[in-house]
Amino acid sequence: MSAGAFNILWLQAGSCGGCTMSMLEHGSGGWFRELDTLGVNLLWHPSVSEETGAEARIVLERVEAGETPLHALCIEGAILCGPDGTGFFNRLAGTGRAMLDWARALAAKADYCVAIGSCATFGGIPAADPDPTDAAGLQYRKAVAGGALGADYRSRRGLPVINVAGCAPHPGWIMETLAALALDVLTADDLDALGRPKFYVDHLAHHGCSRNEFYEFKASAETLSQRGCLMEHLGCKATQAAGDCNQRGWNGSGSCTKGGFACIACTSPGFEDIRDYHRTPKIGGVPIGLPLDMPKAWFMALAALSKSATPQRVRRNATADHVVVPPRGARKPRE
Repeated sequence: MSAGAFNILWLQAGSCGGCTMSMLEHGSGGWFRELDTLGVNLLWHPSVSEETGAEARIVLERVEAGETPLHALCIEGAILCGPDGTGFFNRLAGTGRAMLDWARALAAKADYCVAIGSCATFGGIPAADPDPTDAAGLQYRKAVAGGALGADYRSRRGLPVINVAGCAPHPGWIMETLAALALDVLTADDLDALGRPKFYVDHLAHHGCSRNEFYEFKASAETLSQRGCLMEHLGCKATQAAGDCNQRGWNGSGSCTKGGFACIACTSPGFEDIRDYHRTPKIGGVPIGLPLDMPKAWFMALAALSKSATPQRVRRNATADHVVVPPRGARKPRE
């Protein structure tokens, strides 16, 4: 470790480990090379570090005692606060202490505290009704400020918890956040009202979607595997969901909508309480969730106009699982 290294400590609370799996996909050279390039030192990670048992406890104890500087505490997974606020539903193995206790103790020593994924951010899947473990995010319970650290928590550098929301978040979102912190260029102004970095939540998942031509003409898929827009019938929330998911590929090229699945707005609090991800809730045949920043009357007028002007090619392709009518080529020149 170099003298000027930016130390991060990564803990996993109530988590499936998917955020770590996403992170390991980052970059052509891999996550560890990216960390080295930026001068970031990974003090410990439960899945990838060599230290276990007593060795791992020493790492944590030195940070808690202030002997090892902690620049960024990264926590993946919801904090399980039950039973009765003790946090004993989730203890850090070998320490006898609840992850709730460790999170509070180490967050007090950190220059920055970073919630990795929607579970650590808002409670996520563990917080879904009926939530028997009393799961919470670090600074939010769903959309309500509070969480395990409290609404007033500020890190040693004066920032609230930095919420890299997503289930799982794109590896670029995680790495670019850590890079901005290591380079000392991320400020409170770079976070939105929910503490999420604006560089990715100032976009919609809808932007760059490969199905946008179908959306423009309101040519909708009726079942999974069809090529049309997924918003009208199949529950897609991409026009409402924060994230640049369709502008930067997962594993090089993929996204939920490109793979044929509806966007479930996993960067937003409460997404876990949806009971049917593949059905669009409607009232009077009109979807309840409409695009952000568009009044209902405007959307209805635009939808009616768009459907009346839908090209036959788009209409037929929307309900097929492959292109059945290709775009018409240039006409032959007159002789």
